[in-house]
Amino acid sequence: MNININYILFYILLLNVIKIFGFQNNLNIDDKKFRHCKKCIKDKNLYKHDCDKCPASEILDNLKILTDDQTLDEIINNNKSISRFGDGEFDIMFDRKIKFQKSDKLLSKRLKSVFISDEENLLLGVDDSLNSSFLKNFKNPTFFVNWRNSNMYNLLKVLNVNKTYASTRISRFYIDYINNDDTPEYVKKLRKVWEKKDIVIIEGEKSRLGIGNDLFNNTNSIQRIICPSENAFDSYDKIMEESLKLDKNKLVLIALGPTATVLAYDLYKNGYQAIDIGHVDLEYEWFLRNATRRTKIEYKYVNEIRGGNLNIQNVTDENYFKQIIAKILN
Repeated sequence: MNININYILFYILLLNVIKIFGFQNNLNIDDKKFRHCKKCIKDKNLYKHDCDKCPASEILDNLKILTDDQTLDEIINNNKSISRFGDGEFDIMFDRKIKFQKSDKLLSKRLKSVFISDEENLLLGVDDSLNSSFLKNFKNPTFFVNWRNSNMYNLLKVLNVNKTYASTRISRFYIDYINNDDTPEYVKKLRKVWEKKDIVIIEGEKSRLGIGNDLFNNTNSIQRIICPSENAFDSYDKIMEESLKLDKNKLVLIALGPTATVLAYDLYKNGYQAIDIGHVDLEYEWFLRNATRRTKIEYKYVNEIRGGNLNIQNVTDENYFKQIIAKILN
């Protein structure tokens, strides 16, 4: 991957500043006070600790996070962009790998720099489940409880308790929830984000947003830039170069894992409205099928189930191929 030397030097400088001053200066992490969190990180039986007694839990429970509806209002009414940080983005930030993105030092650094940014018209989304009271809405909160509890200490080092975050769950509106009575109305509101707009979808090769359903049938036009389904950040320079050719009047929707989080920020800084909206199509597919659990979608990459990246059927929709304006697959 060709990286401009000035680009590298800038981020080395930024990271040195972060190292010296910390991610956020609003929290003084007291190692003794948060010793339970540090113990959890190293303990193989970390889920057995009583995290309710940990002071980190109280801080996370008091984070200011907009609801998914409020987040949509900001995007629809104020034309804001959004970069979303779910468990996968934080895992990469904490130098881990996830299923479809290997650990990458530069990506980790970029995610950290985006997360501490403060831009008037760029929303930074975190998962509502960081607040433990939100977990009661989930059918199976075990994953979210375990991830939250095992990452509390690391999260405290990067979160800004004085900031109001957006919700990552604008595109995660169905499969996790006990009650979906309001989902039809929510979907109507979500579709207003791109209603009567010319959109460009930047997505993984097998994501195929909107194919086989009517999710984007209310747009004026659709174009697509097709990128690698896995380890997309390896091709970041090429993806960015192609993206900067787009008309700035077009709405850019990105479904590309942690790479989307960084790309939405970079496009925003270059004058685009960019929405990091991964998983929106899968959630819509499950909603249409009245699914009660994550299931395979025959012609789409489903990263959250076993075998969801295998035996994916080919697309035969000619309109899909006509919408593709660029392919970046290496």
